Amino acid sequence: MITTILQITLNQTPQVTEEIVTQQSISAIDLAIKGGWVMAILGVLFVIAIYIFFERYKAIKNASKEDTNFMNRIKDYIHNGKIESATALCQSANNPVARMIEKGISRLGRPLNDINTTIENTGNIEIGKLEKNLATLATISGGAPMIGFLGTVIGMIRAFYDMSQAGNNIDVSLLSGGIYTAMVTTVGGLVVGIMAYFAYNYLVSSVDKVVHKLEARTTEFMDLLNEPAS
Repeated sequence: MITTILQITLNQTPQVTEEIVTQQSISAIDLAIKGGWVMAILGVLFVIAIYIFFERYKAIKNASKEDTNFMNRIKDYIHNGKIESATALCQSANNPVARMIEKGISRLGRPLNDINTTIENTGNIEIGKLEKNLATLATISGGAPMIGFLGTVIGMIRAFYDMSQAGNNIDVSLLSGGIYTAMVTTVGGLVVGIMAYFAYNYLVSSVDKVVHKLEARTTEFMDLLNEPAS
């Protein structure tokens, strides 16, 4: 009798083990597939957001680099009347501050208000370059959760439709497709939206730092021009 019980137990163990493995084997990719075409849209938005973040991060980081002695050298060149050397220094630096100062140097001899306006206009152009595609990233941060919610509604509609077609023979497996779509798209939309939101705010704060630097260098350059001749 003991031998019979052991045989029954051994015969049932693989089945129990197989059921446990089956229940735990679902992956993130399988879940994403169950989300349907909505997850495909969210996947495209995710790739776009990642690309914009790293592309803008690199551009802003390069724009924030500056030689600590740049303005001192500009000051020395202008005081010594070496305008061409100052212009060459700006061109070799190749950053927003240098391009802005170069434009101001090219207007030397004109009224100070004209020089200041020229520098500010150049600064606005440089800021516009740094903010490229940030509006798209902000749109993704707000639109992705809404698209996920659209998938939720579609999934619930599908579940209720399946219920109406089943009549009295309602089964959990019959509703699983719609429920999967509803839940997975909600999570997907929130994940993409949250990541894009934090990425957008980080880039905006980085641009603000560059803007403050541009404003400081503009003030420094105008103070240089306002200094009395020695």
